[in-house]
Amino acid sequence: MKNILRIYMFSVLAMGLFACNKTLDVVPTNQVNADESIKTPADAQIMINGIVRSMGSADYYGRNFLLYGDAKGGDMTIPSQGRGNDALYTFNHSATSGSYSGYWSQIYFSLLQVNNLLENIARLEATGATGYNSFKGQALTLRAMMYFDLVRLYGKTYDLDKNAFGVPNVTTPLKPSAQPLRNKVNENYTQVLSDLTAAAPLLGKTKANGFINYYGNLALQARVYLYMKDYPNALKAAEEIITSNVYTLYSNAAWLDSWKAQFGSESIFEIGVYPLEGDLGAGSIGAYHRKKGDGGSTILGWFIASDYFLDRLKQDATDVRWGVMNDDELSTTTKPRKGSLYKFSGNTALAGDGKATATAVNLKLIRLSEIYLIAAEAALPTDALKAATYLNAIRKRAPALAPATALTVSVDMILDERSKELYGEGQRFFDMIRLNKSITFNDEVIGISVATRPKTIDRTFYKTLLPISQAEINANPGIQAQQNPDY
Repeated sequence: MKNILRIYMFSVLAMGLFACNKTLDVVPTNQVNADESIKTPADAQIMINGIVRSMGSADYYGRNFLLYGDAKGGDMTIPSQGRGNDALYTFNHSATSGSYSGYWSQIYFSLLQVNNLLENIARLEATGATGYNSFKGQALTLRAMMYFDLVRLYGKTYDLDKNAFGVPNVTTPLKPSAQPLRNKVNENYTQVLSDLTAAAPLLGKTKANGFINYYGNLALQARVYLYMKDYPNALKAAEEIITSNVYTLYSNAAWLDSWKAQFGSESIFEIGVYPLEGDLGAGSIGAYHRKKGDGGSTILGWFIASDYFLDRLKQDATDVRWGVMNDDELSTTTKPRKGSLYKFSGNTALAGDGKATATAVNLKLIRLSEIYLIAAEAALPTDALKAATYLNAIRKRAPALAPATALTVSVDMILDERSKELYGEGQRFFDMIRLNKSITFNDEVIGISVATRPKTIDRTFYKTLLPISQAEINANPGIQAQQNPDY
């Protein structure tokens, strides 16, 4: 497939988001003709397919964004240096090296597609055309998701400094000469919430496998409000999903096999990955978490669980979540170590999720279990019993642990449960930073000394934000004055 608008001699943001319909190639299930705007709802569906597909890129949810949230959060470590992406773990970032500018360029590329779709829908609706509500709602929700991800990568947490620089809000196609500057964090969050609230009434309430529906929108609202510490609104959104009964939690007996099934009862937003469409092979998120050599010589064993995470999981030897863990390369017969993760390989036998390869496994991005944990955290300040009840719905996956009560439930207990349940799903670092927790890294597991970060960090450490890359600054010089501090 051609590299439309991906020529990196120019900034994707400064030069790529221009007013043009030449955004997508002709791929029947993916994208729309680069030389045509949409004319029918079927064309809009093709563009939505392409947007969702672009979100499965290696630089976004296909691998690197999920790695970012785990490698930096203390629950993972590396079994060796130099295999790839360990700069995420060591925080080896600068504007000129290790900037991980792929997040910026890929997400803004996806935003380009969203903004073109929304502009075309507005043009059609101005002529009286109908039938586009769902596509508009999906596009607005996905745009909100992308901006929420960008501001978490490049902007300070909302409660720390909402007036700090976030990322440029670009909601319409730009002229080629445009060089937009960074908005403030609170302006990014305002845009995110504006898109989500505008989109919600446009979306259907039935399950939409592989796409965003009304409840996917509510799930994102719950996440965003939680990060803003707007607990009443986070709880309201989460409880509407829970009480709808459109999604149901897995029993302990069914939890393990859920990872080798597509679009299960807990899956609120899941991106489809197929052998000839989005399968990253040895570069997939599933491959990056396996034991070295498991599935071929190109499987290098990039990341493993830290001792800290394993100690947390060891609180209950019967915890069903042990089922997605397997021996890592540090494991020995006398000292077994279940540090390799197999969620995104289907299971430890590499079953995949029903497709030809075990790397073409769908990306489960929003699950009902997360919504219960959001509800628990959001309820805690005002209703400890309700918080304990929602927490216990997930905590029972470790049946030997005593249930939480109104007297024992705490933020740390909920955070520990999020760690165990969402391990490998890109959440831990962001959880620790938004809750102002310290993160300690398990460097001693292979005896390394990291010069590019301390062993323990908190959100005052400047590298908890990514730098604006030098390539972006070269293409958009005005953004130099808005570089993140200390880079």
